[in-house]
Amino acid sequence: MAGAGVPLRELGLVLLTAAAIAFLTTGIIRWIAVKSGKVAEIRTRDVHTQPTPRLGGVAMFTGLVAAIFLAYQLPALTRGFMPVTPEMTAVLWGAAAIVLVGVIDDLIELDAVTKLIGQVIAAVIMSLLGLSWTVFYWPVGEGTTVVLSQIQGVIVTTVFTVLLINAINFVDGLDGLAAGLGMIAGGAILVFSLTVLHDQGGAVSAYPPAIIAAALVGMCAGFLPHNFEPSRIFMGDSGSMLIGLLLAAASTSASGKINMSLYGTADIVALLSPIIVVLAAVFVPVLDLLLAVVRRLASGRSPFAADKMHIHHRLLSLGHTHRRTVLVLYLWVSVVAFGAVSFSVIPPVYALALFVIMTLVAAAVTAVPVVRRRPAGQRRTKVVDRSEPA
Repeated sequence: MAGAGVPLRELGLVLLTAAAIAFLTTGIIRWIAVKSGKVAEIRTRDVHTQPTPRLGGVAMFTGLVAAIFLAYQLPALTRGFMPVTPEMTAVLWGAAAIVLVGVIDDLIELDAVTKLIGQVIAAVIMSLLGLSWTVFYWPVGEGTTVVLSQIQGVIVTTVFTVLLINAINFVDGLDGLAAGLGMIAGGAILVFSLTVLHDQGGAVSAYPPAIIAAALVGMCAGFLPHNFEPSRIFMGDSGSMLIGLLLAAASTSASGKINMSLYGTADIVALLSPIIVVLAAVFVPVLDLLLAVVRRLASGRSPFAADKMHIHHRLLSLGHTHRRTVLVLYLWVSVVAFGAVSFSVIPPVYALALFVIMTLVAAAVTAVPVVRRRPAGQRRTKVVDRSEPA
């Protein structure tokens, strides 16, 4: 992977910078929030007894900005910025908009419609500034690459971005869950982007998703030590929505601009790998979102109404502890995301074998509490649900 056109050291430095700045500023944000009394109120569906500060997303955004600023200064990464491509500028403005919406929601709790409008505005800003779907591969028959108009691109990008924002927002119900899933999903997209850079000798189109993914992985890794159970600070909607937007940005940049024909037609999995990786990277949160919407509509409730039937709640009901539930979800996201990206890195036969093995391991780990059921009288692990209505 260290071939021509792959700035591994520079991307590693971007990742580490995002992690370091996010880690340091999270402590500062927590101190300010506690001193000013800006902490999350205890709600009826929560079981944590100590008010905990939110606004961790502000620290994560600080790490993102610092990482992107550093990347802009590195000659090896200038191909990802203006005047070569406007995508990084678009990401920054979109991220700033979604964090602003999230901060307001964390402080005064916006209603679902107002928050949705804010999400749409942030997505449209990012799309209009230059990070948008421009081509779409339709895998029917011999396969067709559809070139989108600007209006079509904005619509597709906005819908895709808002979906991912709400998927991550929905799954943010356990300490460390959203940050870990964002880190893993970002890592899968980063590996894919590095593969494209290697295979195409430094293709300009692969620089922005690589930079975005590296910064995403770093900021999540820096925030996670403060947020893993027992959490000392919550990322709030400012953080979960930022993760969703960055995943959408990296995914759009990787899948919405790369010409699939460059991969040839010999291997259909490799040909579709950008789309597969995007879907795989966010498979668990999107599945959780879709199941939640169907479940709520079927019971005659609003699709934005909070409940305790998310995937992480079901794992807790199986008998997993809080930490094990988070780790099991980490494992499944890793299996799907890195299993998919492996088809672009190693021969398909080996990739398929690796995916099967990882799936069996994940299934076995998930089933451990069922096989070794605890005594009936033992106290069940309580559920900490901080999910906000999307």
